[in-house]
Amino acid sequence: MFEIELADDGSVVVEGRLDAAQAVKAQTFLDQVEGQCILDMTKLEYISSAGLGVLLKTHKRLMGVGSGIKLINVSHHIHDIFRYSGFDKLFEIIPAGN
Repeated sequence: MFEIELADDGSVVVEGRLDAAQAVKAQTFLDQVEGQCILDMTKLEYISSAGLGVLLKTHKRLMGVGSGIKLINVSHHIHDIFRYSGFDKLFEIIPAGN
């Protein structure tokens, strides 16, 4: 299961597993985002390399217009994936509970 939607506060909420099977759905949604993107990962259970690729592509596009992606409510497990991949150097990451 994977869901992605725009919250009332303007953040993008992701839920479930962002893997290769869901990458097209996520990319299609994120291609519509303009300006600063705050991605709420409270309910994200898993992200694969395909999911990381979606975030990287979107981040690069938004950085080109002076914005980017900020990741909030990132669980310890998901944060580890970003650290191991080196992506923690690319994104502003706010861990869950902060």
